[in-house]
Amino acid sequence: MQFGLNETQQILQTNARKFFATECPMSEVRRIAETETAHDATLWNKFAEQGYTSAFFPEEYGGLGLGLVEMALLMEEMGRALVPGPFLSTLIAGVFIEAAGSAEQKERFLRPICDGRATAAHALLEPNPARDIHSVKMRGGDTISGTKIFVAGAAAADFLVVVAADGAYAVHAGEGVAIQPMPSLDVTRKYYAVTFENAIAERLPNSGNMQRAVDIATLAVAAETVGGMQRVLDLAVEYAKTRKQFGNPIGKYQAVQHMCADSYLETESARSAAYYAGWALQENTPEAALAVSIAKMYSSDAARNVGNRGIQIHGGMGFTWENDVHLYYRRFKANETAFGDATFHRERIASLIIDGVAPALMRAASPLLATQG
Repeated sequence: MQFGLNETQQILQTNARKFFATECPMSEVRRIAETETAHDATLWNKFAEQGYTSAFFPEEYGGLGLGLVEMALLMEEMGRALVPGPFLSTLIAGVFIEAAGSAEQKERFLRPICDGRATAAHALLEPNPARDIHSVKMRGGDTISGTKIFVAGAAAADFLVVVAADGAYAVHAGEGVAIQPMPSLDVTRKYYAVTFENAIAERLPNSGNMQRAVDIATLAVAAETVGGMQRVLDLAVEYAKTRKQFGNPIGKYQAVQHMCADSYLETESARSAAYYAGWALQENTPEAALAVSIAKMYSSDAARNVGNRGIQIHGGMGFTWENDVHLYYRRFKANETAFGDATFHRERIASLIIDGVAPALMRAASPLLATQG
């Protein structure tokens, strides 16, 4: 295993950071967030021109075929820039199509995503306590009926991937699909309740691969969270250097230094966990599922801590609308529950341990688990 980033990965990371700084500054994030769908077609076309919409899909369907460590890198930079809109939801829907769709379905659904001609959404959660693909109740066929909640980007989606008890289905937005906005802490990403009433559906025939798709989606959320943690840390350190109390920058006081140091430790640990999970998934190692759950569990808890400290260091300024820290904190809270919160993944980790999966990885990860309770 290569523990450092290779040259290609470094170039991807550097170029992405420059691109988002230029094309998606916080002023643009705030403007797009105030629109009805938080989707800007011009920005989406720029994503496509950069190859971001196609980066992680197979070359035969118009993609670039990059790996999952590269996906983690790009999602980290997107989280750092707080990119608004349906990129994550489209990526996740595409991952489900790639994992479970037929060759013909991949051609019809993945190629438009890669070309930047289509956006998509994934529909998993239902109005019951279901938290994963094994506990959903909706069933499908030639048509599908039922309700999904907290569907990110649904109003901007050309099609949706619906996870049902008997597999996954692709459903075109339109007749039989009713979309209603839902309130959410994350104002940069719109969530919806989607009701299907005899909507025409296409079953994805390889639905036995859905758990891998869920793991990749979970990794993407964790990596995006890491990028937001890094930005909150940067903002807190910058503020601590300039804000003065009693004639000194507050960064000179040990209590503030300790908060910044703790945030740095948790951010770096979460980043390492995400990168390792990406590598493990890419290589199909036996401990891949465990690595994903560790990354998601740790990033969920650590982001809450980093966000709390970031707001505390900013004092009253941290709560104001003009300050950016609270926008990242909102994203952290939304990502925390996506594809299972920390409690869910602790339970999954325990199940995998009982099943005898990767005890060596558990020994390596024990410091992360210990610091997170």
